Amino acid sequence: MRSIIRFLIALVLISLTMNVQGQIKVDFKKKLEQQVNRRLNQKTDQAIDKVLDSVEDSITADMKNNGKTNQGTGQDNSTDQNQGKGNANPSGTSGQQQASLESYSRFDFIPGEKVIFYEDFSQDAVGDFPALWNTNGTAEVVTTNLFPGNWMKFVMNQCVWTDELLKLPENYTIEYDIIPIGGLEGQGMSGWHMKLMQAKNARAWDGGSAPGQGGFEFKVEYFGRPGYHTWFYGEDCGKAQLSGYVEGDQYKEKMNQKYHISIWVQKTRIRLYQDQNKIIDLPRALPAGCVKPDRLRFEYGAAMISNIRIAVGAPDTRNKLITEGKLVTYGIYFDVNRDVVKPESYGTLKEIATVLQENPDIRVKIVGHTDADGADAANMDLSRRRGASVKNELVKTFGIEASRLESDGMGESQPVAQNDTPANKALNRRVEFIKL
Repeated sequence: MRSIIRFLIALVLISLTMNVQGQIKVDFKKKLEQQVNRRLNQKTDQAIDKVLDSVEDSITADMKNNGKTNQGTGQDNSTDQNQGKGNANPSGTSGQQQASLESYSRFDFIPGEKVIFYEDFSQDAVGDFPALWNTNGTAEVVTTNLFPGNWMKFVMNQCVWTDELLKLPENYTIEYDIIPIGGLEGQGMSGWHMKLMQAKNARAWDGGSAPGQGGFEFKVEYFGRPGYHTWFYGEDCGKAQLSGYVEGDQYKEKMNQKYHISIWVQKTRIRLYQDQNKIIDLPRALPAGCVKPDRLRFEYGAAMISNIRIAVGAPDTRNKLITEGKLVTYGIYFDVNRDVVKPESYGTLKEIATVLQENPDIRVKIVGHTDADGADAANMDLSRRRGASVKNELVKTFGIEASRLESDGMGESQPVAQNDTPANKALNRRVEFIKL
């Protein structure tokens, strides 16, 4: 009997031992897995941190380089029309990807040919109010660490406007870059407004919510819907007033990001674009004979603006290239010191490509030109690279045979105007197509 009891006790002890050992093995396995996972997570975090540090260093270097391009480095500090001088993302987290030319495939805007007003605030000292403008509030010329060039910054519930009255014909285009900065919602400044208006006189502020004889207003509200309205004084024109909102997701605007606004006025019709998107198209915005705009005005908001270009005359692409043998265009854009064709050049390039496609026997030379800012040699090299870049886009995007195209650059050696004002410099920055 004792031997049986001892045998059973032995079996129980063996079983308990085996269970304890099994539990120890399970606990050890779990602890081992936890330790391995912890080590892997640490290594992963270290690797991610290393990548993020590298990206941050790269962005910082780009910002420093962008700042140097506007501090007398001897390089050309201009673009064709100076449209869009930055290529960094204001969020500060990563480099902004430039939109491809193909993404503008529905962009039908073609800028006017003759520049009658140009403003990049390059002639103004940083911290000053710009010389060509007026205000009933305040504004100042500033620079940023993200976008090269000078900008007029206004943060107020008042207005800034072009001082001298503009001499605008029936057909013209207006372009400008804008960086919304916001942050003033509690003060009634949660956006920015732009007015294209007919002033009562050259110097007056034309106070009130509907200044001047009449005009067109585009209103951007960051926390609401962008909208527009027209206003007119006079019994006949008053009936033609319009108002509305931009519906859906076609207009989006974020703080501290640069946008390019294009406005195309053709007699009574106004079209407005944000980057590649058409936002407004009003065929009867300005009834004939009721109002003739002569002033550009920004108000009631917080933003920075620059690269304002007003031009008249639609380019006669077909006649000038086929009959006259030479086409001078101001509608092909580049960033500062860059040779990459900007996407908003699509409308102009498409017009030129259409002429070439319809005339397959024509060969052309594409020649880039700069203004006189910067070193001669640097401008010559830049203009040649820009000419080559335009050729490459015509081949890649529009299917023009490369054998039909040549490219070259003349730098600053062939000016068409004095390099003494922003408007004249804008005339010298151009691309020419010469029939061979």
